Amino acid sequence: MASSWIGVILIGFFAGLVARMFSGNPRDPQGCLLTTVLGVLGAGVFTWLGQMAGMYGPGENAGFIGAVIGAMIVLGIWRMIDGGAK
Repeated sequence: MASSWIGVILIGFFAGLVARMFSGNPRDPQGCLLTTVLGVLGAGVFTWLGQMAGMYGPGENAGFIGAVIGAMIVLGIWRMIDGGAK
């Protein structure tokens, strides 16, 4: 069980890093924790969207590329919220 959580965290971190690289400005002042949360939430979002679209069955998760796409979606939403507060 603990090893699966470590895997989720590692994949989330790398998916968040890749999403930040593709999103335009990878040097945003966001730390490792926010990058990891971004990737984990992105994987969850893309898994949910994939299940709603019929791409994944119950119990199936998005892969790394899906996690990156989901993280980019979450990052876009984050930037809209964060940019609106300034």
